[in-house]
Amino acid sequence: MLARNDLPSRNEWFDAFARKASTFCGKPVVFLLAVGIVLVWALTGPLFGYSDTWQLVINTGTTIVTFLMVFLIQNTQNRDTMAVQVKLAELIIAMEGAKNKLASVEDLSEEELEDLHREYRQRVDNTGEALASKRRSKGRSR
Repeated sequence: MLARNDLPSRNEWFDAFARKASTFCGKPVVFLLAVGIVLVWALTGPLFGYSDTWQLVINTGTTIVTFLMVFLIQNTQNRDTMAVQVKLAELIIAMEGAKNKLASVEDLSEEELEDLHREYRQRVDNTGEALASKRRSKGRSR
């Protein structure tokens, strides 16, 4: 018998499930299966006289699948985003001269992010102007 600590937590279970389900659902064969289901449904239209029930079958099915997939996709996207943030943080911290405060920029408020974006946009513009000026002066000295 497994001790309580040997069982995966609910989060671990869901993460593993979401990862496997997302990987599986992203395969071409699953897309082709979905297309096949829609084609079978469409071809059975005349058999069921294009009834309200016939239409309700596809509407209900697609709504349920979409509803459940939203949670799986969001979980996968959250995990992937966090992984990218960790990798970027490692690069920022390891790079000499980089501003380490940027390693946790995802924790800033939207207003703080917008301010930081404006600051960096200004730095980009200033750097572009400085490079253009340097190129012009280099061209004159030749």
